[in-house]
Amino acid sequence: MKDKRSVSGTIANIFIFTFLGLFTLAIIFPFYNMLILSVASYEHAAMHGFYFIPRSFTLDNYRRIFADDQLVRSIWISTRNVITGTAMSLVITVFTSYALSRKNVPGRRYMFYFVIFTMYFSGGLIPWYMVLRDLGFVNSIWVMTVPGILSVFNMILMRNYFLSLPDSLEESAKLDGAGEFTIMWRIIVPLSAPIMATVALFYAVGFWNEWWNAMLFIMDTSMIPLALLLRRLVIENSVDFGDPMGFAARMGVQRLSTRSLQLAAVTVATVPILCVYPFLQRYFTKGIMLGAIKA
Repeated sequence: MKDKRSVSGTIANIFIFTFLGLFTLAIIFPFYNMLILSVASYEHAAMHGFYFIPRSFTLDNYRRIFADDQLVRSIWISTRNVITGTAMSLVITVFTSYALSRKNVPGRRYMFYFVIFTMYFSGGLIPWYMVLRDLGFVNSIWVMTVPGILSVFNMILMRNYFLSLPDSLEESAKLDGAGEFTIMWRIIVPLSAPIMATVALFYAVGFWNEWWNAMLFIMDTSMIPLALLLRRLVIENSVDFGDPMGFAARMGVQRLSTRSLQLAAVTVATVPILCVYPFLQRYFTKGIMLGAIKA
């Protein structure tokens, strides 16, 4: 009986790990193929195939996209949005979450329900556009950060995390004469590194991928973020990096494929987030779990 259980368990493990391996491969392979094609020569990129093994290697595609002022400017704009937007969002989220997690705040439950209401209902796209237009956000770089400065979902995660902290910490601090502001910044925030890192990652990814507000409100092409530039490049095909063939002739390299240029640009947009995630990974699981279990 014991041997049968062992054999059945082994078969089950083989099936599970095989399935997970194939699932992981299906997720990783598009990124792998994208990277290979971004460094492929014109001849191999023009074949429009899928490669498991690189057939050529060249950095001419990356040299070309970084020689384009518009791409470099868009990268800087997106980086600025991530830095300023994430910093402002974290501060506002901390204040809001802390206030709604304090049991001595009058009417906090009703205020929490009011905030939740905004997750499911809005005034509509046209009134929202008119409000932002009247506030002067047309052709303003702040339209990519200020309208989305507070995420209700992130606020709920942080509030629930604050509720999971022992009440004795606040009581001890008040006995020592600490005020609410001191308790929040000196005690609660330092103990909330997991949820802070998790929420910061959510905000950073959101601001890095921001393109909707920019498409509606930004008319000046010198102010568009990287995500909108990539959308125009990949979906609308309205950005061609100038004259890639002329660039190849000037630089003394082979011809450049538009497809490889597109994938090189997508790779440049993807790598920064992939580089940030490993540093926050150890906080991510703990933060998301503890922020979701306390009602």
